[in-house]
Parts: sequence; C-alpha cells; structure tokens
Amino acid sequence: MNKQELIEQVAINAGVSKTTASKAINGITDSITRALTSGDTVTLIGFGTFAVTERAARLGRNPRTGAELKIAARKVPSFKAGKALKDAVN
Repeated sequence: MNKQELIEQVAINAGVSKTTASKAINGITDSITRALTSGDTVTLIGFGTFAVTERAARLGRNPRTGAELKIAARKVPSFKAGKALKDAVN
C-alpha cells in the first residue's frame, strides 16, 4: 500500500473526503518527524513506538573493489511494533 492508497482507505473508514484524509495523514507524518528530529519518541499504544537510535561508526567494504572504508556514526529512525499490532499480523 502506498501513500495514496492509504489516504483512500482512511477517507473510506473515517467517512471523510480524500482531501481531509490527506491533510490528516500529512499532519501525522509531519508531527512524528518533528518529534523525532527534536529527540523525542512517539508512542501509539497498541500500534508501536517511533524512536531515534544511534549507529556507531564502523568499517565497511566497497563490494565492487573490496577496499575498506569508514562509515560514520549516525542517527536513524526506528520503529518497534506494539503487542496489538504484532498479534494482528500473526
């Protein structure tokens, strides 16, 4: 499912227009992005938790040449599914 299909499903399930559903989806993603950017976590009970984790610097290899290269430390977004979501999938 892509973003447009998600918007259509939200519009149908909520009984609102696609424009309203689009504004809601964009508002949610923007809010989560801003929270993660500021270092907060976002917890949606039963769905999951969005957080920022840090990856340590490490050595990698160029697959084409085999040459070693340094991969810098970085922050990455992560998602941990909640129990209700895990149960629904299983």
